[in-house]
Amino acid sequence: MPRLILALVLCLPLTAPGCPQWTPEQAAHEAQALQTQLAQWEDAYHRQGASPVSDELYDQARERLRQWRDCYPQLPTTVDAPLASSAGEIRHPAAHTGLDKLPDAAAVREWLANRSDLWVQPKVDGVAVTLVYRDGQLHRAISRGDGSKGQDWTANARQIPAIPQQLPGERGRLVLQGELYWRLPQHVQARQGGQGARGKAAGLMARKSLGSEGQGIGLFVWELPDGPLEMPERLQRLRQLGFADSAELTKPVAGFSEIEAWRERWYRQPLPFASDGIVVRQSRRPPGERWSARTPGWAVAWKYPHRQALAEVRRVEFKIGRSGRVTPVLHLEPVELDGRSIQRVSAGSLKRWRSLDIRPGDQVAITLAGLTIPRLDGVVWRSPMRSDVAAPADGQYGALTCWQPTAGCEEQFLARLEWLGGKQGLALSGVGPGTWRRLQEAELLPGMLDWLTLTPAQLSQLPGLGERSAQNLHQQFQLARQRSFTTWLRALGAPSVDALPAGEDWTALAARSAEQWQTLPGIGKVRAAQLESFFSAPDVMQLRQQLHDVGIAGF
Repeated sequence: MPRLILALVLCLPLTAPGCPQWTPEQAAHEAQALQTQLAQWEDAYHRQGASPVSDELYDQARERLRQWRDCYPQLPTTVDAPLASSAGEIRHPAAHTGLDKLPDAAAVREWLANRSDLWVQPKVDGVAVTLVYRDGQLHRAISRGDGSKGQDWTANARQIPAIPQQLPGERGRLVLQGELYWRLPQHVQARQGGQGARGKAAGLMARKSLGSEGQGIGLFVWELPDGPLEMPERLQRLRQLGFADSAELTKPVAGFSEIEAWRERWYRQPLPFASDGIVVRQSRRPPGERWSARTPGWAVAWKYPHRQALAEVRRVEFKIGRSGRVTPVLHLEPVELDGRSIQRVSAGSLKRWRSLDIRPGDQVAITLAGLTIPRLDGVVWRSPMRSDVAAPADGQYGALTCWQPTAGCEEQFLARLEWLGGKQGLALSGVGPGTWRRLQEAELLPGMLDWLTLTPAQLSQLPGLGERSAQNLHQQFQLARQRSFTTWLRALGAPSVDALPAGEDWTALAARSAEQWQTLPGIGKVRAAQLESFFSAPDVMQLRQQLHDVGIAGF
């Protein structure tokens, strides 16, 4: 994985779309925090063979830093040595050039302009290596390092069956550049993702000895620095050397449509390794002696769609459900995944949110669970400016709280009404969350059941509700009076309604103790306690009285 610590540039806040509205002080803190985080990831990857974050999250973080630079172009730049932590002591015979990564199809089309004689190959998700042979014998293996110098991987390379220890008939020096990857037979990138394959290969090569795990490492050769200048001759040379599998995955293309087709094919069809995109190459390139540790003009990468997106948290909202469950919801700067714009994601539970301690300004990783539902994977890095977030206290909400829309209870109260009128409750046709919210905002619902006594005239006063709609709504409210006792219990949220004894009315059910509830099939100690609490709760008893007063059976 190419690594480059980008320069930081800060200036006064801008008003351009997409630019953070920071003071100069905050901009300096935010950019420094990201630069420090990038440096830590670099060090872990190049010195320890570990990958704390996925390659695509790293790339997005690096791009985020570039965007900040564009937003703040007038302040001094802090320059870091590229790949400083990865450099070794051994100089490459030919520099590793790296690749520019084009962000989208438009950028690819632009790069293709005035270029011809093109080839594509999968961008193998592994670790780059230089292999040097002398008179057909493996002489040295060198890690990519900083592109000019790398570390000595020769001892481990001798334990990898995929790396030939000798090439019969060869004379003089032969240099190969390629990728060491973790073998994943029949791997489909679109479905399985990277599976940490690059980190696995990097971690093994960082060991003192591979042992039997060397058998799990494969080799994809993508360059012969001293070979022929034209691609067809280089591929023929690879076949002669025994690297036909690498040559077979390098395909000629006539233009963008064919490039796009190969990208889609390799993304969705099996390969023997993880790949994170494609590489587009011109057939002719300069001889290796003229290369430098910079991105070249004759080859670029076009990565696959992000499976994991980096998103900035705008604010944290706490959704209160009917049962009192608190769900923290993160509102995000919009990010795109699989063609969808993601602006919100659940943090799961209050406990998980507290353990992650997510605040506005933090950067989080998002994926799509089952390709449809946004999922929070974790915090990628934290904003140094930690703002306070007012969160509900433990126990503030529960199964028996918020039967009226008092301060702090509005959301759970509305959730109760939504359940009550929904298909799992009274099944009131045409009565949804918006209806209940409008009634509450019009101050017509001081309690859970006050809608039962509203008149058509009162309902017609709701904004946007005409006379006919008011009549229809009133009719649905009146039909609710005909629902069964069991249906009403379920609508109110009584526990284990289906397990309650048939034929008993409210008075009989409310007279049961927890011990008596436990004698019924399927009701244990916890459920028995919940039933006793429900039927004896003062707010619930008040609702029962209202239902009794309007003549609903069973109450």
